[in-house]
Amino acid sequence: MLGAGLLAKKACERGLSVAPYIKTSLSPGSGVVTYYLKESGVIPYLEQLGFHLVGYGCMTCIGNSGPLPEAVTTAVEQADLVAVGVLSGNRNFEGRINPHTRANYLTSPPLCIAYAIAGTVLIDFEKEPLGVDSSGSPVFLKDIWPTRAELQEVERQYVVPAMFRDTYSKITESNSSWNELEAPDSQLYPWDPKSTYIKSPPFFDGMTQDPPAVRDVEKAAVLLNLGDSVTTDHISPAGSISRTSPAARYLSSRGMTPREFNSYGARRGNDSVMARGTFANIRLVNKFMSKPGPKTLHFPSGESMDVFDAAERYRSEGRPLIVLAGKDYGSGSSRDWAAKGPWMLGVKAVVAESFERIHRSNLVGMGILPLQFTDGATTETLRLTGKEFYSVQVPPQLKPGQLLTVKTDSGVSVEVRCRIDTDVELTYYQHGGILNYMVRKMSK
Repeated sequence: MLGAGLLAKKACERGLSVAPYIKTSLSPGSGVVTYYLKESGVIPYLEQLGFHLVGYGCMTCIGNSGPLPEAVTTAVEQADLVAVGVLSGNRNFEGRINPHTRANYLTSPPLCIAYAIAGTVLIDFEKEPLGVDSSGSPVFLKDIWPTRAELQEVERQYVVPAMFRDTYSKITESNSSWNELEAPDSQLYPWDPKSTYIKSPPFFDGMTQDPPAVRDVEKAAVLLNLGDSVTTDHISPAGSISRTSPAARYLSSRGMTPREFNSYGARRGNDSVMARGTFANIRLVNKFMSKPGPKTLHFPSGESMDVFDAAERYRSEGRPLIVLAGKDYGSGSSRDWAAKGPWMLGVKAVVAESFERIHRSNLVGMGILPLQFTDGATTETLRLTGKEFYSVQVPPQLKPGQLLTVKTDSGVSVEVRCRIDTDVELTYYQHGGILNYMVRKMSK
């Protein structure tokens, strides 16, 4: 971060600037960073380039750095541009930083400054200049890159232990709004039915003292027919809530304006929002649809609708659901709502070519059956369209890794491996998920 500040200082001194259509923001992970950036005198240069302090922690990498200018989004949409985000956060999923940035790259903080000045990622820093200085001479990245000696000298002078002590000693006093909140004094949480942020989840609705018998999946419809590398952010996005989404309609019905929608990440305590946000990523590629987006087809009607609305329609018809997918289903961050959301939509099983390790475990933890094609089979080699209805016979004495048979109403029968990998996972699945298992265990 100091390197970014020093690079910004040198860039400003050479007369470089950032184009107005480039969105810039500064969100350190800690208040200590702000402390030493101010003390070292680089904040004015960062701000001159547009990198103003907008907050701390999960900001840009979770889509909380704010909207793009209207003129920019209009240009991106009309010309179908592949807009790019460059950030030094920890996530760069498609469409997460902003719905209009299809490509997102992780770099060091100094390179974020450099790419912002260049205005493009299509640059070879060794051969092409970032821009020209006030005299018209080209300025290369190497000309303004801080040396190790410069960094060490600034660090020695301005990053001192007292900064950390001073910042963290005031952590309980720094936010008056937080400190003024009234906290209820009760053993049980007093759910507020008016809250759009936190509500009592339905995970235990209808739960019995003893676990029910394991059931077959009978004549399930395919909610989505997906390809390879579907991430947990495709399944349960954490970023901004689209104004045309089911979640937006729900919040509007509760008196919220678009400005108050916030993000899925901020509303993860409200299952009504998160269920509507499941598979709501605008970059989701569903083979049923001609273009990316949070849409699917209802069968047998063939009607196109939002994923949540399709799931609700299937629920009203008493139809269970499955998801078809390719390789590495559930890659990315281990987001629990990527398993909770599909469960809430009525998904009973995911049939994929392979699973990301933690997400597979999370599916089992929500009572969703992970099934893996064997012998290199895919939906394409099996000529499965996803328009069929699928049945899976799950034996009462199911074993980890057992081979099961999936049958379709079109006459296709395929052997799959149950990816419940351990006896402990099998226990969770038999209880309908780890949450149910823990409640039953605690109540004995």
